[in-house]
Amino acid sequence: MALRNELNKPSSANSDSNKVTPSSNATLNNAGEKIVYAEAYSFFKHNFFGRVVANLCIAVGVVGTSVAGLILVFFLYDYSTYGSGKYWEDDTKLSVPELALSPERGGPENLPILRAQLDSFDSPSKANSRHKPKLVILGSGWGSVSLLKQLNSSDYDVTVISPTNYFLFTPMLPSAAVGTLEIKSICESIRSILSYIGGHYLRASAEKILFSEKLIKVSSTDPETGEIQKFYVPYDKLAIAVGSISNTHGVDGIQYCHKLKTAEDALTLRKKIVENLERACLPTTSDEERKKLLSFVVCGAGPTGTEVAAEISDLLSEDIIRGFPKILRQEVSVHIIQSRSHILNTYDKTISEYAMERFQKDSIDILTNSRVQKITADEVIFNQLNPETKEVELKALPYGLCLWSTGVGQNPLAQDVVHSLTGVQKNRRAIETDPHLRVIGAPLGDVYAIGDCSTVRTNIADHTTEYIRKFVVGRHFPKHKLEKNIITDDDIKHLLLTYDELIDLSLQIAQKHPLAKENLQLMHELLPKYDSNKTGRLTFDQVKALLEEVDSKVTSLPATAQRAHQQGKYLGKKLSKLARSYDSLTLNDILDGDIDDAVAKPFKYRHLGSLAYIGNSAALDISGHSFVGGVIAMYLWRSIYFAQSVSTRTRVLLFMDWLNRGIFGRDIITV
Repeated sequence: MALRNELNKPSSANSDSNKVTPSSNATLNNAGEKIVYAEAYSFFKHNFFGRVVANLCIAVGVVGTSVAGLILVFFLYDYSTYGSGKYWEDDTKLSVPELALSPERGGPENLPILRAQLDSFDSPSKANSRHKPKLVILGSGWGSVSLLKQLNSSDYDVTVISPTNYFLFTPMLPSAAVGTLEIKSICESIRSILSYIGGHYLRASAEKILFSEKLIKVSSTDPETGEIQKFYVPYDKLAIAVGSISNTHGVDGIQYCHKLKTAEDALTLRKKIVENLERACLPTTSDEERKKLLSFVVCGAGPTGTEVAAEISDLLSEDIIRGFPKILRQEVSVHIIQSRSHILNTYDKTISEYAMERFQKDSIDILTNSRVQKITADEVIFNQLNPETKEVELKALPYGLCLWSTGVGQNPLAQDVVHSLTGVQKNRRAIETDPHLRVIGAPLGDVYAIGDCSTVRTNIADHTTEYIRKFVVGRHFPKHKLEKNIITDDDIKHLLLTYDELIDLSLQIAQKHPLAKENLQLMHELLPKYDSNKTGRLTFDQVKALLEEVDSKVTSLPATAQRAHQQGKYLGKKLSKLARSYDSLTLNDILDGDIDDAVAKPFKYRHLGSLAYIGNSAALDISGHSFVGGVIAMYLWRSIYFAQSVSTRTRVLLFMDWLNRGIFGRDIITV
């Protein structure tokens, strides 16, 4: 009986299998039997495509929710940016320096002197900087902005003086001139840049620098009344970065041409292009007049002229046909007048040849070996060398728009600086500086010049005696200072230096003059030329003659944004270091009273390459390697300039403009 009961008991395994869990689709009936129900078919669960659709819906929901959340966050942030209209509490007393409200007068013309700013107490950083040395920067271009970005609020009391209250990204001006980019996308407020260091800005123009009084004569013109207000701005250190103007080369009729140096120039150029297109559509315009209106002439085939021609050609090929009569495209002509035998002559030969082939493919007329003689209201008159007859022929080219882009000229302030330092400044086309970028002839060494308005003088031969003295004393009397009684000028003139000594001397000179380094490295090739007696030694006069040849082979720095950027960055770092280490420097650190040399090496320019836009393609000449191509090169060109933009704001705007151009085309609306 016990055995029967034991057999009737379900086994533990069977007992477990009969259990119904909450997640199962089975149940037990009254008899204890398990009943399994078949699961209903679901398209979104059992079908592959159904599962894809379900996951896609979930993803869309997540993305949609995220986007909605971001939009909500944006509106909440936007709401927080609107003030109540009350910018300070009623019981808060606004502090303004008395000298800012009622400036003292003085100077040669008894003008107001700006000893304090209206915003000197507006922030703690500005209030603290009042007692710092006054650093004044003239200009708001590449050199100035690069300098500002290296400073700290605790270094100087900084003031920028410029008639332009924004920084302009000049390499992108050709794109802005045809609507590929908007002007605001390549401009950044100079006040916004200054806010990071608590600096001040004055919208005015510097007229004259009084070096002995350490004053700058400044003028501001009322645009409505034309009234001119003049005053003085004092400085402890001064950086001149006023840039350059267009070089006319003495050609008559330049007033009929457009230029491309400022944001206003780009807007005027865009307006003129659209105006000519609209006039060409009028029924009263003759066929001859239409062809003249649609003739676009660029004088000069440097980077700016070449890029403008390419941008205009792209505009006419891609965007005009969408809304204008097709006959306009047939009658449009783009011409480039170049004095050399090829365009982009400062670039590698491969790039120049590629650009010419590309332009010929795009039907851009390239007139090489041509020199403009005169410009009238509707014609460009030029001489062109006939390659077959070798004779110079006089030609005339009708135009509806003429752009002048043939080099740079001297800014009026730079001219005045050179004139005021006559006898010391030898270059009449730019302000000469030493390798530390200090203006030669300016007292106390507190005035610097950077960018297009300046050039670095390499006058090694003029200091032959000084360099030989340092070399000899350093080698034979290392514990002595550079005193003339150790080795006199007369002793130096009777010295004979061996080849090895001269090579070592050239290495020391290269440290002081980095721009001459490449030529000094060829010293071993020049030595036999000046060793007339073949003795293996050179006299003082022979050494000086050799160094004069080295000087003559040193090329001046290019007038580019790249050069101004590097000089501004160098000067900013040096000035910041001077501000922090001035009190700690000892007399032993300062050799020959040269405090700049104690804290920094001389400026060394490093050519990083050249870029050029060539009609929906680009050319890059970087570190001796040339790269030309279509869309890939163009995107590389864009990415480089995108990275060089001075703020996140301008990068966002650049991206949006390029996106807008791809979707909707160039913006040629003029208001």
